[in-house]
Amino acid sequence: MTAANTNKDRVFIFDTTLRDGEQSPGATMTLEEKLQVAETLDDMGVDIIEAGFPIASNGDFEAVVAVAKQVKKATVAGLARAISADIDRAGEAVRHARKGRIHTFVSTSPIHLAHQMKKTEDEVIEIIARTVAQARNLIDDVEWSAMDATRTPIEFLMRCVETAIKAGATTINLPDTVGYAIPEEHFAMFKTIIGKVPDADKAIFSVHCHNDLGLAVANSLAGVAGGARQIECTINGLGERAGNAALEEVVMALRTRADAIPYHTHIETTHLARASRTVSAAANFPVQYNKAIVGKNAFAHESGIHQDGMLKNAETYEIMTPESVGIKATTLVMGKHSGRAAFKDKLKELGYELGDNAFQEAFVRFKDLADRKKHVYDADIVALVDDEVGSVGDRIRLIAMEVVSKTGGVHRCDMTLSIDGEEKSVTYEGTGSVDAIFNAIKEAVGQSPHLVLYAVDGVTGGTDAQAGAHVRLELNGRIASGNAAEPDTLVASARAYLNAYNRLLIERGAAAQGAMAG
Repeated sequence: MTAANTNKDRVFIFDTTLRDGEQSPGATMTLEEKLQVAETLDDMGVDIIEAGFPIASNGDFEAVVAVAKQVKKATVAGLARAISADIDRAGEAVRHARKGRIHTFVSTSPIHLAHQMKKTEDEVIEIIARTVAQARNLIDDVEWSAMDATRTPIEFLMRCVETAIKAGATTINLPDTVGYAIPEEHFAMFKTIIGKVPDADKAIFSVHCHNDLGLAVANSLAGVAGGARQIECTINGLGERAGNAALEEVVMALRTRADAIPYHTHIETTHLARASRTVSAAANFPVQYNKAIVGKNAFAHESGIHQDGMLKNAETYEIMTPESVGIKATTLVMGKHSGRAAFKDKLKELGYELGDNAFQEAFVRFKDLADRKKHVYDADIVALVDDEVGSVGDRIRLIAMEVVSKTGGVHRCDMTLSIDGEEKSVTYEGTGSVDAIFNAIKEAVGQSPHLVLYAVDGVTGGTDAQAGAHVRLELNGRIASGNAAEPDTLVASARAYLNAYNRLLIERGAAAQGAMAG
């Protein structure tokens, strides 16, 4: 991909959910989940999928290779520090892709050079020239990033960019690594560099914004106005600290306000809601209710004046339709007499394509839910399938549980778990029902992770609604999140805790984790 063969009004979407998004504490994904997310992104029309950081661990390397082999349309990128071994490893991983890219980066700001790199400006220039050239010798598509670009003096940043382009970089990324910029500054930085750096027209310029001040999307759009033609973003704004620019927000901003921002992407926006659900389930990160575009309340209207306006003309309070992002009204669709064919059709309508085993497990759970719940809605099926996907491969499973609670009295949990195929039963008394359940699990597994977060919400309305439980645990410096949906709140809570604990058991390499770009 080069600047010469792109439409000047086209904005490329670079999705880094599988790399920067997975740096969110607790957002670890299994290989199967990464492949599912990659397939969703590819189907949606994402231009570049950053699949991971191959040098970080064997698991990361294998995940990038697997994504590279699977993806049919998008370019697949692997991240590499400005270190020879990193670049070779990234090149080895993405060579399996139909279209591969090496994305290499180095710090450029004074604070990073003094305290992290411990290098002079001239030494950094030499590193850029050498490592970008190395990457370009391995592959034609090379992206170079200036880590902490927005806190780098503009004159030195221009020297770095000129060096990277001369060495063969085809994309230049100037990330707001710590979410420090404001839109006016971001616009000016891109406008100045693109206007002054020799041969800037030979590369595509890219924005990569973090959301520490809540300005990631605004800064991304300002960068595009300043001449950038690639936006780096994640589904649901997933990412470390306050996250990244949300893909669904930048895409719909460009589409909805084409009058003021006259640029376009190749994203099929009707896939956005499905992508949001897929990533939320895979990463075990619930989407906040009032999240723009894909949140549960994004198209909900409660106040009387809003409802009156909506009934008369939807455009009074909606600047885009729910259907444009793939959201359909919650509908009463199925019951206990519904068969496999009807269930499969409903799953397809909701954006799910399950393998035979996964479909059978989901169907069994659906029938059980239909027996226990008076009305089954689309949202119930979504929660059920996402819960099933999030629990695949769990080493510890709930077999049986009985909870006894008394006002002002003892709360006791009798629980049987399957741990690596062997059943273990425990009894625990706690200060409350949930306390007894969580402590029973800890006693059974012999570990005591710290409970960072516990929350419960209703999937739909009514007293028979499924409860969606969310748990985040920390153990030995690692954080994992778990979700579960059940008509019984206590069962949902137990399964969410177990889901989080199972994720703590997934081995992840920690090599190079502290030096990632973006």
